[in-house]
Formats: sequence, C-alpha cells, structure tokens
Amino acid sequence: MPLEIRENVPLAPLTTLKVGGPARYFASVSSEDDVVDAFEFAAKKGLEVFILGGGSNILVSDTGFDGLVIQIALKGITGVDASVTAAAGEDWDGFVEHCVTNDLAGVECLSGIPGFVGGTPVQNVGAYGQEVSETITNVRCFDRERFEFVDLRNGDCEFTYRKSIFNSTHREQYVALSVTYELTRGGKPKIGYNDIYEYFGSQEPTLREMRDAILTIRRSKSMVIDADDPNRRSAGSFFKNPLVSRERFDEITVEFESVPHFPAIDGQVKIPAAWLIERSGFVKGYIRGNAGISTNHTLAIINRGGATADEIMSLKSQIQSAVESRFKILLQPEPVFVGFSEK
Repeated sequence: MPLEIRENVPLAPLTTLKVGGPARYFASVSSEDDVVDAFEFAAKKGLEVFILGGGSNILVSDTGFDGLVIQIALKGITGVDASVTAAAGEDWDGFVEHCVTNDLAGVECLSGIPGFVGGTPVQNVGAYGQEVSETITNVRCFDRERFEFVDLRNGDCEFTYRKSIFNSTHREQYVALSVTYELTRGGKPKIGYNDIYEYFGSQEPTLREMRDAILTIRRSKSMVIDADDPNRRSAGSFFKNPLVSRERFDEITVEFESVPHFPAIDGQVKIPAAWLIERSGFVKGYIRGNAGISTNHTLAIINRGGATADEIMSLKSQIQSAVESRFKILLQPEPVFVGFSEK
C-alpha cells in the first residue's frame, strides 16, 4: 500500500503545547519501507524534513513548517530476558509500565514522561537521577545521508547530559526507529534524588512503588499530561539545568547561603534551572498574555489557552534575559523549535 502524503496538516493538536501552524506535507510512517518512501518524496520535491514523535518536546512556529513532517508510528515491544527493544513510535510511559510489570529495573524513575520511545536517546532523557544512557545498548536508525539502516551502539551515541549525536553533531543524519535497553530483572529501583528520599524515608520501595511515587510527584508538579489540569499544555521542563564551573558556583554561594546543586562532569556543578528562575523574579503562575509559568512548577512554560508561538518565545526570552542578568548564566531551552528562522 503506497504511503499517504497529506497537505496542510495542523501540527498544534499533535503537540503537548497545542501551539503552532500546519505542515505543508505530512506523512505517518509505520514501517521501515514507509520511512524510505517518505524521504524519497522529500528528496524529489527538495523539501526540508522534520521528524515528529509524541510532540512533547517541541514548539512549532505560528507559520508552521514549510516542508515534510514525518511522524514516526512504528510499534512493537520485544525482548529476550532483560534486553528489551521498543519501536520508536511506542508511548514512552507505556514502555516504562511494561518494564515495571515484568520486574525489569532501569527506567522506573522515568515514569510519566510524555512522548515516544524514539525521542529518548535524542536528548538522553533523564529524571530523578536516572538517564536512558545508563541502559540503552542499541539504537536502530535510518541514515538520511546514506539512505540505509544502521545500528548504533551506546558508545556511538556519545551521550552526555541532555545530549547525544542525534541533537548535536549528527542532528540531521539519523532517524531513530527502535531502541534496545539492557535492564535488570528483579533489580532494585534507583534512589538518587531528594524528592525520592523524602517520599520513602528509610523504606526500600519495589519497582511498582517507585513508579507510583514518581507519578505522584510528577503529577503534583503538573509534569504528567492530565486533561483536567490547567497547566497541561506545556512542553514539560522548558530549560535545561545549567552546568557551571566550580568557580562560578563559588561566586554564587557568596551571595546565597544555600544553593541547590549536583556534581557534574569535568568538575562542573549542575544548578536547578527552576531555582535560578525563581531567584530572578519569577513565580509559579506568572502570566504574560496567553502564555505563563505553571502554577505548580517554575520550569514549565504553559499555553494558558490560545497562546501563540510568539507569546511562548517572548516569555522564554524574558526568563533567559532575567537569569542571565542576575547570574551571568544563559539558560538553554530543552524543546526543539520547528519552523523558526531564529531561535
């Protein structure tokens, strides 16, 4: 059956922010053959291509995308013992539920994160002290330059904090089609974050109890998609937690007695972006037109209803400017910007 290519497809409904214009062309691919057909179509017409997953970590411009949007819809979960492969179009939280139900440890702290499996290696998705780079062993991809399918091992992906070759050095080359994770059957959940310590105290939770706790904590911060939550239209954490030098961190502690922080690579220090935002004058529930900051978490920019992409970008810039002026730290956004000439 030939691949269906549609025109002028609204993109806002396919994102969690519910913002943005249409795609000039749109294709939903459910097989590797579909992937090849979609890229051949784009090549023949000289179109730019954007790969869409669950739409949880993107901001589409008000004018939309003047090219071909390829939505990854490959499905399926297979496994041999503790090695589990999930197709890129599988719902991420559904995959975590699958692993916990089958007593497989390694992704339980990543419960409740919206989006598809294929997006997890791109930004090395992490939360509550756990990252997918700890368990990913293989990413099957379509190589857009060579027009062939390849398998990349963990080391090939060059994972660091919220970074990989997929969003840096080779961001236009590979399209993730499936991801293999090496988990631990019967393993204990990872406890490496203050919120988790406070939740359980001295108790040693099961994988199921850990998943339930993470979902409860995330829900309290409006970080779980809930139709009844007024903060639901967001891209999750809008800014990355910045890494600063030890010297810069020491300078900040001169002014502030207690600065939350975590050790990072190469002697750097990670400071929560939410703390920097709050100390720069922003509060939960801050409003700027139809955009705003979540009433439950200062790290989430939300569409309060009817917001434009320009309004979201304006609030983003306002926050960045204030934090940079106050702390000499330029916050880096997490979402991918689609259809913008400048970011």
